[in-house]
Amino acid sequence: MALKATIFKAQLQISDTNRHYYQTHTLTIARHPSETDERMMVRILAFAGQAHEALLFGKGLSSDDEPDLWRKDLTGAIQEWIDVGLPDDKRLRRACGRAQSVVVYSYGGSGAQIWRKDMGDLLKRSRNLKIHAISQQASQSLALLADRNMTLSFTFQDKEIWVSNEKQTLCLEMDWDIKNETP
Repeated sequence: MALKATIFKAQLQISDTNRHYYQTHTLTIARHPSETDERMMVRILAFAGQAHEALLFGKGLSSDDEPDLWRKDLTGAIQEWIDVGLPDDKRLRRACGRAQSVVVYSYGGSGAQIWRKDMGDLLKRSRNLKIHAISQQASQSLALLADRNMTLSFTFQDKEIWVSNEKQTLCLEMDWDIKNETP
């Protein structure tokens, strides 16, 4: 018998001073049986960082043809393809061909650093690909906020991300748009 997804409810209050985006989103998140709290919370961070009224969760881990998050226009064309983790270059090349913009929220410590170095050539060739790198400490701290019913406040200001719930506040370390740093 197959394991079922675990359902999480989240209310996100997003204040993004960089994009002048200030909204509240109520989300229902299905956590795949093989997904960790850390990965799920990075997906939520990705949602907050790319927030838009048309942004939706894709099948992600359950499908090679869909990202973790995406935004389509009214014709069904993919405006934004957002993956979490360390997708392989074949998947990213395909995504870059299908979507106007591709964003990866990478995390995972030294493995993520090696992956980002390996993606250097793809970054140089793909004008529509951006990689945002989340430190291992930040992703693990974010995982501690996971709860079946959560209210989270995200504040994006310059390169800082403040995330808080009723009990604690985190300042996350993240490198935005690795593409700009690639020679």
